[in-house]
Amino acid sequence: MTDAALQTEFEFTLPRGYVDDDGTLHKEGRIRLATAADEIKPLKDPRVQSNSSYLTVLLLGRVVTELGDLETVDEGVIENLFVTDLEYLQAMYERINNQGTNAVETACPDCGEVFEIDAESGSHATPSDTGSGMEPTGMDATGASTDEIRAEFGGGSAAGGSPESKFTEATPTEEAVETDSGNPTE
Repeated sequence: MTDAALQTEFEFTLPRGYVDDDGTLHKEGRIRLATAADEIKPLKDPRVQSNSSYLTVLLLGRVVTELGDLETVDEGVIENLFVTDLEYLQAMYERINNQGTNAVETACPDCGEVFEIDAESGSHATPSDTGSGMEPTGMDATGASTDEIRAEFGGGSAAGGSPESKFTEATPTEEAVETDSGNPTE
């Protein structure tokens, strides 16, 4: 056994950010680990029963504890997130609740060594004796953008697509291929 404390809250920075009624942009926030009640209670909600996709909104409304200077974060805030931010939080929810960490596995493009990086900071994720769980390396280990990492690892459900699945499978977006001239082709 280890004496390290269980991390139950994780910081995040939304890719675009939530714009409130006053036009203020909120990007930085915190999300906590989900409890059994967080996943069970929304299933009784009539909005979820008529549209299973709404489960995502209710779950995130329960577990996102802070967003910028907002007094409360609820399903109303989550409903008004940009799709990019909603997908970002879905992927983070899956990582922290299924792995207990906000890290993604990747490989060195030169040597092929497999390792984990912190999805938020991009720092090398290495278990440490101090219990911090992360040691920054100061380098971009893969050369991949945050969007590429999210597209590859985010949004999938560990529940295998059952009706109780929290999120639908994310599909990577098409990207233009660059020609030798530097102009993208479609």
